[in-house]
Amino acid sequence: MGIIEEVESILEYGEICDHCLGRFYGKRSFGLTNDERGRALRITCEVSANRPHQEPDPVACWVCGGELSRIDDWAEKVVGALSGIEFETFLIGTRVPPLVAESEEMVWSDLGLHDPEPLKAEMNREVGKAVSALIGKDADLKNPDVVAILDLGEGAVEVQVNPVFFAGRYLKYERGIPQTHWDCRACRGAGCERCNYTGKQYPDSVEELIGRPAIEVFEAKNAILHGAGREDIDARMLGSGRPFVMEIEAPRKRSMDLAVLEEKINRDAAGRVAVQIEGWADRKMVQSIKSDKGHKKYRILVEIDGSVTPDEFRAALDQLKGATIRQRTPTRVSHRRADKVRERRVIDIGCTGSVDGRYWVEVVGEAGLYIKELVSGDSGRTRPSLAQILGRTARVVSLDVVQVETANEFGE
Repeated sequence: MGIIEEVESILEYGEICDHCLGRFYGKRSFGLTNDERGRALRITCEVSANRPHQEPDPVACWVCGGELSRIDDWAEKVVGALSGIEFETFLIGTRVPPLVAESEEMVWSDLGLHDPEPLKAEMNREVGKAVSALIGKDADLKNPDVVAILDLGEGAVEVQVNPVFFAGRYLKYERGIPQTHWDCRACRGAGCERCNYTGKQYPDSVEELIGRPAIEVFEAKNAILHGAGREDIDARMLGSGRPFVMEIEAPRKRSMDLAVLEEKINRDAAGRVAVQIEGWADRKMVQSIKSDKGHKKYRILVEIDGSVTPDEFRAALDQLKGATIRQRTPTRVSHRRADKVRERRVIDIGCTGSVDGRYWVEVVGEAGLYIKELVSGDSGRTRPSLAQILGRTARVVSLDVVQVETANEFGE
C-alpha cells in the first residue's frame, strides 16, 4: 500500500487533526512539524482524489481528543504549577489515558505503520517549546531541575522537583546520637506512649541535626543523609570528620550560599554536631560514597579484668597488628544483619597511654571491622581478639572514630 492509500485509510477512521495525521509519519521526513506534515499529506490526498480542501476540526480529533489544539492552555497550566519554585531547567512529561494510547496503536497495527511518533512525545515537545517561550528557560532532557507531568485524563499538571545535593564532612561530639532517623521499635513510626508520640526511637540524629536547617533554607520536603559508613550510636566522630552527601528532597529553592548554610547548621547544632560543607554534589557522588571502602581510624579506651602489665598489653596488641580477623556477625547487631563470617584486616594498632588501669588504643582497620568485638572476642565469634590473646575478659569503655579516609591516606 502506498502512502496516499495509507493516508486515505487513516482519514476513513474519522475526524483527525493535522497534528495526529502528521505524527503517523513523524519519522519519515525532516524539517516539518507534525502539524505541517499532516496538512501536507491531507492536501496531497485531496488533490490526488480531486476533492475540495476541508479544514479538520482539531477539537473533534478522535485520536488526541483535541489535546494538541490546547498546547498553549497546557503551557499556561505548567507555568502556574511551577510558580514559586526556583529552577533553571525543566522537562515536560505526559501521562496518556490508556484508551487514547490504544486508539492510535490500533491504527499503527492495522496499517502496519513503522514510523509513527506517540502522542506523549508530541505533547512533551510542543508544550515544552511553549513553556520555554513563556518563561525564557530551557528544557533539559537528562537532568532537569523540575519535571511537569501533563495528566491528560485529569486535565491537571503534576510537578516533580528533583533533589539537590551538597557534600562535606560531619563531626559528632555527643554520644547517644544515631547517624540517621530511627522509627520507634514499638510503633514503627506511628507514634505511641513509649516514644512520646514522636514516632522516633531517639530524639535526634546526625541526619536531622544537619537536615532540619537545610530543609528550612531550601524550603524542602525532606533531607536524607548518605554517609561514608557509620559510627555506633555510643561513638563520637572526631578528627577530620566523616564524609557525607546530603540529599534535599523537593526543594522550592535551589540556589544557596553554602557557607551561610554551614554556619546555620553549626549554630543550630552547637556542641552536638558540626559540619564542613565542601560543595555541591550529585547522585553519582552518593553512589561513590556508599561504595567507598576506605580504612577507618579509632581511638578506644580498653578495660581488662585482672592485672595486665603495659608490656603484656602491648605484646598482645602486636599480635593483632596486620592480622586478618574472622568475625561472625556480632551478637549486638545480629537481629538486623545477616549471620555470616567476614574477614577484615587490622592495618595498625598500638597503645598510646593509660589512665586508672585502663589503656588508650588507636586502631586502623579495614572498612567493616568491628572494633568492640576485636577487643572482647564476642564469646568467640571474633578470632583472634585481644581478650583471647590475653586470656582475660576485655571490653571497650569508650570509642571515638578519629579518621575516615582512603587506604592511601594511612600510608598504605
